Amino acid sequence: MGAENLWDGALRRLERILGRAEVLLGKGEPAPPDPAIFRDHLAFRWERTKDAGRIVPVDHPQRVDLSGLVGIDVAKEELVRNTAQFVSGVGANHVLLWGERGTGKSSCVKGLLEVFGPQGLRIVELARWDLFSFPKIAGQLRDLPYRFILFCDDLSFDEGEVDYRGLKTLLDGGVEERPENVLIYATSNRRHLMPERRVELGAEEEIHPEEAVSEKLSLSDRFGLQLGFFRFDQDTYLAIVDEYARRLRLPVDPETLRTEALRWALSAGSRSGRTAKQFIDDLVGRLKMRSS
Repeated sequence: MGAENLWDGALRRLERILGRAEVLLGKGEPAPPDPAIFRDHLAFRWERTKDAGRIVPVDHPQRVDLSGLVGIDVAKEELVRNTAQFVSGVGANHVLLWGERGTGKSSCVKGLLEVFGPQGLRIVELARWDLFSFPKIAGQLRDLPYRFILFCDDLSFDEGEVDYRGLKTLLDGGVEERPENVLIYATSNRRHLMPERRVELGAEEEIHPEEAVSEKLSLSDRFGLQLGFFRFDQDTYLAIVDEYARRLRLPVDPETLRTEALRWALSAGSRSGRTAKQFIDDLVGRLKMRSS
């Protein structure tokens, strides 16, 4: 018994030594970023490292003009309103942008930098699994004189995953209060972030299956503002094509542009902003090849 106590004591001392060594070597907790990078950059990425992670600047962020996003005016206005409140230091919410793929959810978030970057807004992009590093990330950002959106693109959970339970706590705030200068904006093709299935009567093992369903659906409730992006009709799709063509001043007559755009959408099997952009990119390439 005495030998076991000596062994346990030796292990504890070894753990303390290793812990101090990690601190001396710069391991364990991530080193805080240089505040100067937030003055010189607008967009950042949380980069996982072997020991923890770090915030690194994005030298060439994608520039999006919100005024050029067509067919999503209601959602866009609400997103801008919430962000304006956040930047002003008054009440604002986490945001979930959900709906059809290719309808401009991610572009809306990226476009906020053009509007609010000069007012101190910064975006830190992170993957779904990096959301669980939120306490570490928030700790690095808490006392900085900027407003930070932690942006998670394509957030969803598969059947059987339990990570969503931890995310609910993060969004609500645990024992430690969430920094007032940090919000989470996420996009998803699923409104409730989880797959929803009809269950035949008697096929569910739980005594109260409605409680299990409610627990899963409650994750999206943690986002105070939920903005829907819906499938575009033909007129909206063509309006997006017209907007791209107008901005690029493409030398194509309206009827030809309409006919080719509809043919492209039929081939792609989708009428969306992404499809319109892909069509315009292809059209620009063809026009340049003809003129060369």
